[in-house]
Amino acid sequence: MNRIVASMALNGLLIVLALSVMAPLAWTVAASVMPAGSAQQYPPPLWPREFTLDNYRQLFSRLNMGRYFANSVAVSLAITASALLLNSMAGYAFAKLRFRGRDRVFKLLLAGLVVPIQAAMLPLFLLLKHMGVINTYWAVVIPSMATIYGVFLVRQYATSIPDSLLDAARVDGAGELRIYLSVVLPLLRPVLATLGIFTFLAAWNDFMWPLAVLTGNDSYTLPVALAILSGEHVQDAELMMAGSVVTMLPALVLFAALQRQLIGGIMMGSVKG
Repeated sequence: MNRIVASMALNGLLIVLALSVMAPLAWTVAASVMPAGSAQQYPPPLWPREFTLDNYRQLFSRLNMGRYFANSVAVSLAITASALLLNSMAGYAFAKLRFRGRDRVFKLLLAGLVVPIQAAMLPLFLLLKHMGVINTYWAVVIPSMATIYGVFLVRQYATSIPDSLLDAARVDGAGELRIYLSVVLPLLRPVLATLGIFTFLAAWNDFMWPLAVLTGNDSYTLPVALAILSGEHVQDAELMMAGSVVTMLPALVLFAALQRQLIGGIMMGSVKG
């Protein structure tokens, strides 16, 4: 009996938590299809009395949302592709290749996890400015091409690859590059799928760094454009809600399509870590 009561209480608590998380998202979608001025009423309506798509039409007619959307897609895909390549190579090297100072270098790399990104922003900005890439997409992509977390995740997974498999490939005459491409990379597919999803979502939602390095209006990504939109159209709450939905939609679709891999990746990280 006590177990049944405890189970009901736990399920009730989980339902309340789920509703508290979903409620703001649901209201954002509802407000995006309300007529202008409806969301500013007090108390604000929880559901639109009239449905309209004018907010979305204004969003794409008054603002260059198509360009911002394309910018976010290009930057997120470039960061994801480069992160998968570089993190997998570095993780494999730290897991399986033997070279002097390997473990010390890896520990030094892990020490970088305790440095907050805010502390590294100024020197990184000055370095990119010296390279002459400020206000280009390179300024957004280069700092995220490889991450400590990505190297750590791949390295932990790669340690489970049997050394005998790699030695057999070397005996057959395969070089290190061929071993990486033909033997290691296929075995890393599960962890790379997880890393790719997390990297794309992080790049898509990133706001602070693109805001710091992108100064041209046409080069903005969606989160930066949405912040500009909220500043210029602070009275148009329905327009901002429509912009929020457009910004969130690809991430929600990605989560709905790949939620099994996402949950598996979280479980993998908890076990391997």
